[in-house]
Amino acid sequence: QVQLVESGGGLVQPGGSLRLSCAASGGIFSINAMGWHRQAPGKEREWVAFISRGGSTNYADSVKGRFTISRDNAKNTVYLQMNSLKPEDTAVYYCLVNYVARNFWGQGTQVTVSS
Repeated sequence: QVQLVESGGGLVQPGGSLRLSCAASGGIFSINAMGWHRQAPGKEREWVAFISRGGSTNYADSVKGRFTISRDNAKNTVYLQMNSLKPEDTAVYYCLVNYVARNFWGQGTQVTVSS
């Protein structure tokens, strides 16, 4: 059973930075795509960023140029570096891992951008 553990959320002022991590465990030997989604209060969950096993990336327009997704295949870990954070980035962030044709979600980590 794949388990995902997220970390790195917190409270940050506008313009600040945070780095989220999501580590997968459970006998995994080759993860396909990895990504991040987020859900703000009262809104639907939305896609944020995607990275393929080979390292190709894609971003939602709202975060392009500010967020960077990366992964360490040896550690089965995906990261989200978030810079120039805005109040509208406030949300619970969830990692998503595609493994053996199934999607697995992390438990979510809260990111709050406020002065």
